[in-house]
Amino acid sequence: MEVCEGGFLLIEFSVVVDMKNLAAEQGMMSLLEPPPEKSHKSLVWTITIAVLAVALILVLYFTFRYYPEKKATDQFFSALVAGDTDKAYQLWKPSGSYKKTDFLDDWGPTGYYGPVKSYRIMRAKAPNKSNMIAVTVAVSRFAPMPDPSAVEQSEKTKTVTLWVSRDDKSFSFPAFE
Repeated sequence: MEVCEGGFLLIEFSVVVDMKNLAAEQGMMSLLEPPPEKSHKSLVWTITIAVLAVALILVLYFTFRYYPEKKATDQFFSALVAGDTDKAYQLWKPSGSYKKTDFLDDWGPTGYYGPVKSYRIMRAKAPNKSNMIAVTVAVSRFAPMPDPSAVEQSEKTKTVTLWVSRDDKSFSFPAFE
């Protein structure tokens, strides 16, 4: 305690302030100071972000799960559209029984599916218990791909399903066709 100019007593409250700081640091409180309420907003945000992340992962997975096989199919048909049957035959990666003449009978300018002038990859799916991906492609002799309203041209569009190996991206026709 000190006496100041005016005759007033100056009492130091540093002990009380220090006790409050000590109590706050140790997590203690007085009866007049309720604990701060925990906000549930952070929990809601965490759950929302987690659900959105899982949804995004699922969308990306189902969108790109057959991307390598679709890309290999796109390269194959792009070579056919360009008229490069040698490159297309290399991309097919044929077995010993599927000769170049057989390939040209299927895909060449006078082949069953040829001449390929345009194509559209329609879908890809994995048959049960198989290391192959079934890629379904619409193949047309007209460029660009005919509109469904052009009946005469769209009737000549053929749909073919090819198997693409997951391992080496080689092509083959399905055994059931």
